[in-house]
Amino acid sequence: MPRRATISIVSADLLVVRCGLVPYEEALVAQRWLRDARQEGAVADVLLLLEHPPVYTRGRRSTPEELPMASEWYEMQGIEVCDTDRGGRVTYHGPGQLVAYPIVDLKPYDDDVHEYVRRLERVAIAALTDHAITATTIENLTGVWTDPSGRRAENPPYRGEIGPSARKIGSIGVHVSRGVTTHGLAVNVNNDLQPFEWIVPCGIEECQVTSLSRELGSEQDLAAFADSVAARFAEVYERTAAAASPADLGLDSARLGVA
Repeated sequence: MPRRATISIVSADLLVVRCGLVPYEEALVAQRWLRDARQEGAVADVLLLLEHPPVYTRGRRSTPEELPMASEWYEMQGIEVCDTDRGGRVTYHGPGQLVAYPIVDLKPYDDDVHEYVRRLERVAIAALTDHAITATTIENLTGVWTDPSGRRAENPPYRGEIGPSARKIGSIGVHVSRGVTTHGLAVNVNNDLQPFEWIVPCGIEECQVTSLSRELGSEQDLAAFADSVAARFAEVYERTAAAASPADLGLDSARLGVA
């Protein structure tokens, strides 16, 4: 069993943990364990930054039509299918996509889940701007989309409709238990986009999906983009950030999430 993390490990109110490539189920275990520690006040807010092996995840609002082929077919393509307790619909995670899982106490944000999600959108948009991608949000849809107009409306920006040129680059799905968040944000950086074509991404028919590498025409530095997400997260959520390791938090240093 891992030891219980303590808030005295690092003198900061946001611990940023780089985890590498982590199987989805192991990351779930890690999030739940850290959520419990956060609820007990045993650890500060945590931001896990990682990648997943190929996996489709089904949120609480998913419908069977979003995965039109049988699970066995997807598994034959080397893609796991997992159910999860986050909000939202079906999405894909794979190597080259940056996933950010904040384990955050919402008390400083008046326990306002909608405000928390809006701030996540702002984090993604600001990080993308750091890397020469103009992004926006779309009214009544959660997530982040490239904006071919080049306009960056503020706080967060809202465009009224998807339109034929809009391409989704970032997905958001969260879960809140006793005021503490799990799950979070995924941004396509260098990942294979083909798996999105085998599903109905986020329940949106004819949804076009893109990545930093597709938009910019070359492979991008995932670690540098993770730096931007960490910095922008601290800025938007008004946290003081410090780096920590899985071992610092009492998690298995070789296989994050093993409890």
